[in-house]
Amino acid sequence: MSPGSRNSSPLEEPNRLAARKPYLWLRSRIIQTIRRFFMEREYLEVDTPYLIPAPAPELHIDAIPAGDLFLHTSPELCMKRLLAAGFPKIFQLGKCFREGERGSSHLPEFTMLEWYRAGIDYRGLMEECEDLILFVSENLELGRTVTFQGREVALERPWPRLTVRKAFERYTSIPMEEALKSDRFDECLAFDIEPRLGAPKPVFLCDYPAPLAALSRLKPEDPSVAERFELYLGRGLELANAFSELTDAEEQRHRFLLESENRRALGKKAYPIADKFIEALPMMPASAGIALGVDRLVMFFADTAAIDDVVTFTPEDL
Repeated sequence: MSPGSRNSSPLEEPNRLAARKPYLWLRSRIIQTIRRFFMEREYLEVDTPYLIPAPAPELHIDAIPAGDLFLHTSPELCMKRLLAAGFPKIFQLGKCFREGERGSSHLPEFTMLEWYRAGIDYRGLMEECEDLILFVSENLELGRTVTFQGREVALERPWPRLTVRKAFERYTSIPMEEALKSDRFDECLAFDIEPRLGAPKPVFLCDYPAPLAALSRLKPEDPSVAERFELYLGRGLELANAFSELTDAEEQRHRFLLESENRRALGKKAYPIADKFIEALPMMPASAGIALGVDRLVMFFADTAAIDDVVTFTPEDL
């Protein structure tokens, strides 16, 4: 079924839903395996609210209003407050919501895995990503090589670490700095770089330029870049986004205000500042955190390019 299709007859719907049955069995096994991975590593599973007063302002991510509150786009802010309160290893599996997101790998309501750990940086999270996905693959009895959309993806570690600067040098015709100045960074990333990442091995695209640091800290030895990475599998499938966490409250407030101004400049809603999160930052230990798309992980192991296949209902089914 293509995204946006609403014209199927009532007789077609049971067949369409039934066709998802093998994917949903696989999805269930994957989610159970994820939980076992983190429980064995003594992570605490948490469940934070879906309704929050103030999402993190991000230029290209829009929260869905719900009365005076918002459906969270990520549990990140609440989970970091738990880190600050003394919970050193936490994970969460739950729904997230983003307005206007629909495509072959996007839904306005989707399932996210996030985990946070004190005492490590983004390099430690890269190693845990390798461990987690190998753990899932082996528990599915798929071994260390998975076929996705006609391409073999070797999961044997280590996976390549490719800096954003090197990716621009390798795959685009303009330097990274010029792409940023001309507002072509996202265009180059989407059309020139991402389609080349993730096969024959997964790739960590890392060290994003400082203006794109979001909630990550800058690299101490090179403050022109942030300790941030995204993980790609199977030729262009973006699976995860991770940070060494910023704990400087004033810097984070400054970034939030700047991003709010950028949203206003595009005619978008500027959210309230998440004051309780910012107030908790000085108590947060050095740590790292990651958001991983569960639906996309299922897509990868199910060898399907359509997110519609791996969820019970799409928006068009309702």
